[in-house]
Amino acid sequence: MKNLKVALLQLLPEAALDRNLKKGWDFCTKAKEMGADLALFPEMWSVGYNIPESFEELHASAVSADGEFVSSFGRLAKTLDMAIGITFLEKYEPLPRNTLCLFDRFGNKVLTYAKVHTCDFSDECRLTAGEDFYVADLNTARGDIKIGAMICYDREFPESARILMLKGAELILVPNACPLEINRISQLRARAFENMVGIATVNYPMGQPDCNGHSAAFDGIAYRPSEPGSRDTLIIEAGEREGVYIADFPIDEIRAYRRLEVHGNAYRHPRKYSLIVSETIEEPFIRKNYRK
Repeated sequence: MKNLKVALLQLLPEAALDRNLKKGWDFCTKAKEMGADLALFPEMWSVGYNIPESFEELHASAVSADGEFVSSFGRLAKTLDMAIGITFLEKYEPLPRNTLCLFDRFGNKVLTYAKVHTCDFSDECRLTAGEDFYVADLNTARGDIKIGAMICYDREFPESARILMLKGAELILVPNACPLEINRISQLRARAFENMVGIATVNYPMGQPDCNGHSAAFDGIAYRPSEPGSRDTLIIEAGEREGVYIADFPIDEIRAYRRLEVHGNAYRHPRKYSLIVSETIEEPFIRKNYRK
């Protein structure tokens, strides 16, 4: 498979759903003109990551996964012959979800993922959390690839990316809406390194509250035979400004690296990890609502 080009749509949201729809379409078209095989939006693009305190307003601002807003991006994906990962506040009961739908280049919905690790210490306490992590086969003009997704705070739990890797993911899409600073970027670099997987993260630019741009992509290839020692797996890191940033993933090289290297699933001891899935943890390690 030739290199896969992922467009990181680091965009400022508009104040209304129809305007986010139009802006999303315009920038997907621009991404295609730049050679993208896949375009990815930042977290909850339909509402610009706005979670009303009023439950009535919250439900009113949510859209159906099969509704016009989401479906229109499926039609656009077919028109552009380009995959699109659209994010939105999903109409769901009893409370909406923070969701991504991935359409392939034929306009087929191949993946629907709702954020598992909702930020319950903040506004996302008013959302329904997702139940699992999923991997889909995505057909692109450059070949097929296995793609998974996690959203923002999911990044802070190594289990998220590990499960996706174990399910076969070669590339993980990560819509985001928070400050991407050295520690969070380091988490993304670590998720790529420890799972030998590509990571594509899209954030809102400076100007969106509590966001600062710095969308980033990592190929997960820590070692190359032609280079001494380890290398930085960073493909691209955007600045703070709005724009479309193309991450060029060397998929064939990632696959070859995964066959030969010692990370990922090579030397795991899953029978020794029972504490990780235990509901009972020693009290000193339990922390709730620690960030405000």
